[in-house]
Amino acid sequence: MRRTSNEPARAILHVDMDAFYASVEQLDNPELRGKPLIVGGTGGRGVVAAASYEVRKFGVRSAMPMGRALQLCPQAICVRPRMARYQAVSREVFSVFEQFTPLIEGLSLDEAFLDVTHSQALHGDAVSIARLIKARIRERTGLTASVGVASNKLVAKIASDLDKPDGLTIVPPERVQAVLDPLPVKRLPGLGRKKGDALLAAGIRTLGELRQSPDGRLWPLFGRDAQHLRERAAGIDDRPVIAERDEKSVSAEETFSTDVAAREALHASLLQLADKTAARLRAKGLRAAGVQVKIREHDFTTHTRQRRLVPESHDSRAIGQAALALLDAWLGEHPGARLRLLGVGTSQIATPRQPDLFAPAAPPPDSRLDAALDQIRDRFGAAAVRRAGSIRISDK
Repeated sequence: MRRTSNEPARAILHVDMDAFYASVEQLDNPELRGKPLIVGGTGGRGVVAAASYEVRKFGVRSAMPMGRALQLCPQAICVRPRMARYQAVSREVFSVFEQFTPLIEGLSLDEAFLDVTHSQALHGDAVSIARLIKARIRERTGLTASVGVASNKLVAKIASDLDKPDGLTIVPPERVQAVLDPLPVKRLPGLGRKKGDALLAAGIRTLGELRQSPDGRLWPLFGRDAQHLRERAAGIDDRPVIAERDEKSVSAEETFSTDVAAREALHASLLQLADKTAARLRAKGLRAAGVQVKIREHDFTTHTRQRRLVPESHDSRAIGQAALALLDAWLGEHPGARLRLLGVGTSQIATPRQPDLFAPAAPPPDSRLDAALDQIRDRFGAAAVRRAGSIRISDK
């Protein structure tokens, strides 16, 4: 993407909330402040969803198996995620972003790119905007954010991670090479573990070494990707900030603490996941025309089954019935199978179409029930109420 001489230099922010889930828990419960805190599944196969800075000192990181995390820090306090609460705080954070620019590319509940190139005449330069955003997030939520300021998304994302927590790192174009070159090669966003390990095995340890590596060194490892990797190591990135992304899928899944074979327990788990998925669709004002079930056996063999949903829907019952039919068909082909994970996903996502003018005014009973359940969960939390069919014997 080439820019004309009349266009202003791009000003991109990457805003990343600090240990978001853990920070929300410490905000809501002062007794957790200053203590090593892990947010995540507490079963034998749970994973770390978030780690407070106090527990990171022991080597605990997000996505780490919970068992490993507790080996590193046996005194850690573990709490289960409260997604409804995190989503509510996220909405507050994104409402701050909207005060400064409409060009917001959300990456997750706690992370976004902002293009403030054309906001500077009204709000001051990019650094001033970054400081205002940090201050308003703290005022509105009581939480801190780290911000990277640069001329593109890649460098802004790297910058936001250089001075956590509560950091503000500015990397002007003339300083990109000086800032990036000394960084470990695995700091490159999107590199992936396999490519990172391959670079280290080849003796390429820093972004500067990667930037200067010749084809003879990189081509045998990465082929046509060699030049792209060099450019990224040099901080070259012309991608625009994409303000809106179409939802491609909405899903939920559960990893069981022990393998499950009982059909009744699998049904209950699947209905609970279908209810979660449908609730997420409704919260986003979306409907789905496809349902998918993800099935992982005890030996990690993973299967998927899918079917169309006619008409498109966000009703828990419709999605649950379709998911059950898919699971039962698979179980019929694999009698006695022991499962370690189940998931329910929806695809072919769309916003609701114009309603039929001649349709009945009242919503169907399932829709009214879904709306009532959503209201209760919004007020009292996701676990406040559940459908009877999704309650397992172990939960009673």
